[in-house]
Amino acid sequence: MTDSKTLVDASPFQAPAVAPAFDSQEFRRALGTFPTGVAIITTRDAEGAPSGLTCNSFSSVSLEPPLVLWSLRKASKSIEIFRAAKSFAINVLAEDQDHLSQRFATSSITDKFEGVHWTTGYSNLPLIEQCVARFQCSTFAQHDAGDHIIFIGQVEKFEVVREEDPLVFYKGAYMMLTQSLRSMAQKGKISHHELAQARLLIYGMLLKLACQNGEESDFVALEANLNHMDQLVAAGNMTDRMKAAIKFFDLISLAARNDVMRLIAQSLNTLLQHTVQARAEQNNVNLVYVPELDSLRWKILAAMRERNVALAVTTMDLYIERATH
Repeated sequence: MTDSKTLVDASPFQAPAVAPAFDSQEFRRALGTFPTGVAIITTRDAEGAPSGLTCNSFSSVSLEPPLVLWSLRKASKSIEIFRAAKSFAINVLAEDQDHLSQRFATSSITDKFEGVHWTTGYSNLPLIEQCVARFQCSTFAQHDAGDHIIFIGQVEKFEVVREEDPLVFYKGAYMMLTQSLRSMAQKGKISHHELAQARLLIYGMLLKLACQNGEESDFVALEANLNHMDQLVAAGNMTDRMKAAIKFFDLISLAARNDVMRLIAQSLNTLLQHTVQARAEQNNVNLVYVPELDSLRWKILAAMRERNVALAVTTMDLYIERATH
């Protein structure tokens, strides 16, 4: 006969494990890893005045009928204007229109259209000039979704205004810097010496922050990365070693705990990666490898663990100087 204790232990109705608290900030950061385009949504208010705001939630929904959507926070000052609007336009911005995205995202600017070149379209909608594309829509549906309202529009007219790279939003910031640096490098407007100087400045500041803010988990990750590089060298896998070397700098950026500085560093790393890859393709990949840099990386890590800012920065200066020459 089975006793009551056994029945309790065998019951499938165990108390569920306590779920970890939902971290809204981390959720937002995770969503930010998905790059999105940037658009200005425009309409007219009840008095007929043009109204607009910056948005990066634009997405396609259907081809038949042609439907698109975007969403807006219920707390937005413009929510009632768009809830009452029978039509709206989606103006997809070009990479040289980041100033417009900032203007239409700033709540303190009362007349966002002042000084902005715009025209009118379907249903007298305000249309931003010189953007990449425009979608002029009648309001098809609105849906309540948590702290947002989802607006679905039926596209009545659309046009590609000019062939230009779109403005992109990524990790809470615009990818303009990376795009601009890459374009300048391709046109030969950035020298290897200038890139080295920029790295000296940026990574000097990052190392100071990493020495102050870095945690043991950051140093463990850097140590694992360096051990991995040593293994790749021993195996003669120089292509993957180059990638691991770039990651070393990404890990320093993480340890600094400063998202703005990290974005700038990522832009430089992206440019560096293209530069190193180009050199590797033009020459033998083994010629890009500089053995003496291996020991300098370990010295940088040791200085970070000791919170020795001066030694970390001095060693990084030497590292970049040797890598450049």
